[in-house]
Order: sequence, then structure tokens, then C-alpha cells
Amino acid sequence: MMEPPLAFVPHARLRNGHLMTIFTWARRRRFPRLPAPERRVFEVDPRARVVALCHWHGDRTARATLLLLHGLEGSSDAHYMVGIADKAFAAGLNVVRLNQRNCGGTEHLSETLYHSGLTADPMAVLRELRDCDGLRSFAGAGDSLGGNLALKLAGELGDGGFPELHAAGAVSPTIDLERCVTALERRSNFAYQWNFVRNLKARMRRKAGVFPDRFPIEPLRRVRTVREFDEIYTAPHFGFRDASDYYHRASALRVVERIRVPTLILAAEDDPFVPCETFREPAIGGNPRITALVSPHGGHCAFLAAAHADEDGYWAERALVAFVVDQCTTAGAGGDANHPRPGHRHARDGRRPDIGQPRESV
Repeated sequence: MMEPPLAFVPHARLRNGHLMTIFTWARRRRFPRLPAPERRVFEVDPRARVVALCHWHGDRTARATLLLLHGLEGSSDAHYMVGIADKAFAAGLNVVRLNQRNCGGTEHLSETLYHSGLTADPMAVLRELRDCDGLRSFAGAGDSLGGNLALKLAGELGDGGFPELHAAGAVSPTIDLERCVTALERRSNFAYQWNFVRNLKARMRRKAGVFPDRFPIEPLRRVRTVREFDEIYTAPHFGFRDASDYYHRASALRVVERIRVPTLILAAEDDPFVPCETFREPAIGGNPRITALVSPHGGHCAFLAAAHADEDGYWAERALVAFVVDQCTTAGAGGDANHPRPGHRHARDGRRPDIGQPRESV
């Protein structure tokens, strides 16, 4: 049984947000207990297909299914995607690790690009899994850009838009894209910006190699920032007026007040480019369905604590899985648990789960 963790206490050597972010990004991880996935292609649009890596239990229709969404220029193989999948599958959940359009080596499957608010794709996947596979209980979660997608989707669905969705979760979500891109432009964040832009350019060149008449690469010479890339490519491709219009319309912050499923947000005050004040907005604090835990430390999608016993120290992954199992159990379709745990308070009717308040130990 996976118990919900107490408040996050960072690894003693990783109390700097930049250090924790970079360390967890570069660290190699192994997941020997996670079974090999089933590769599945979903047609989400007449011009677009996406690939998911699925981990099914033998009695999949009796289990809740966790749909995982990755961050900007990530893939289903991102370490946090596999880390969450490992813990979720061990807790009894089915797991679907979804690649966004063109990600994970799938540029040839879509005639289009992707953007930070493209919730139609995960929605199409959820519908197919319900209608074709007979699955009846879902949760959606993601890190960074994937967290924005998960929360935006939950907000757009509102009350009853997809009754089989029983929970949502996000780690370091970029729910206000304008704020995040502005923070990314700070001098202290040069390395992150450079890495994102390098990967965006490489993907656009691969895309042009498959569809040479649709994606000119000459403008790439002018791109030095994520904002410039979005101004030249993303915004016009999807019909946004400009990058600012794209950021506004694609941000989950616009719709989080409409979320009606229990939702967990994990964020850090020392996240290099997701400003923590975003999570103190009235749209979040005023929604009783949302539990937002902002820790002093944690970096961006990192939250690494000291490992012990059979725990690897990845606190946010464990917290997210515990929350999803709890909510899906409450809804009637959980993982290993078929009944509420003794002594544990469920977050029914928007009440806060007993995960603990963020603090530091001394």
C-alpha cells in the first residue's frame, strides 16, 4: 500500500533550485520492476496521430488508468514519466505515457506541430480508451507543460464533461505561460532557454525533413528564445494572433476555477522559471477542489529527497501517485486498494487530502 508522503524535505545537498533541477534532469535512473509497455498509436485528428506507451494490468478494466503528459520537448521516456509510471503501476494503476505530437521520434505521424494548450489530443485518447477499451476510471497528470495540459483539460471539462475523469495532478505546471516565458528570459536561466531552443530547432529541422514544403527552416536563424520560436512558428501555425495571444489562450490559469475533480498541484518557491506566485492566484486558492502545495525547495520537476529503504527519494512522484490512488479509490475504481485506508481522510467533496503542509525539517 502506498501511503501519502509527508511534506517535502529536500536532499541535504540539493537545497538550491538550479542544482536540484539540473541534477535530477541529468541523473540516470533504472526501473527494473516496470514491465515493458505496449506501444499504441492514437488518431487524434485527421492530420495527426500520437504514440503512447501503455502499461496494462491483466484486469485492466477493473483498474483506474493514469494518463501521463510530458513537458516541453520531452517524451514518454522522460525520467519523471517513467518514474511516475513505475510507482503508479506498482500501486495497481494502468498507466498510459502519452507523447505529444511530434515527440518521441514521431514527427512523421503528424502534419501539424504541437502547442502548450492542445488538450484535444489527450481528450481524444481518453475517449478512445473509454469507448473502445471499456475503461471507466481515469486520472490525468503531467509535469511542467504537461501539467498545464492536465489542468487545462480538467478545467475545460468542468462539471460532467467527462465523468470518468476522477482526478488531476500537476508537478511544476506552467499554468501561466506568459509569466513562465518571461522568467525563462532572465540571465540566470540562460542555460534552460538555450537547451529548449536547441531542441525546438532540431525538432523543426526534422519536421521539415518529413514535410519540406510546409515548414520553412530559414527563419530558424533568427530564433534565439522560446518566445521568438513561438512568434515565428507556433502562434501563426495554430491561428493565434501572436505569441502573447497564444500564451494567454493556452494557459490553464484561465480555466482552473472551473475544475470540478479533486486536483493536486505540487510546486516549489525555488523553481527557476515557474514563478510560485502563480499558485497563490484566487482562481486556485478559491477552488476547494484544488490542493496546491508550494514547498520552499524542489526546483523544476525535481523534488528529490534522501532515499531510504525501498523509496528512491522522488517525493513528487510518490505524492502524485498516492493522491491519484486515493481519489480513484474514493470514486470506486482504484489500484490495489478497494476500500478507504484506515485512519486516512479522503478528499471527498473538495476536502483537502491528508498529505501534509510544505515545510522544512531542521
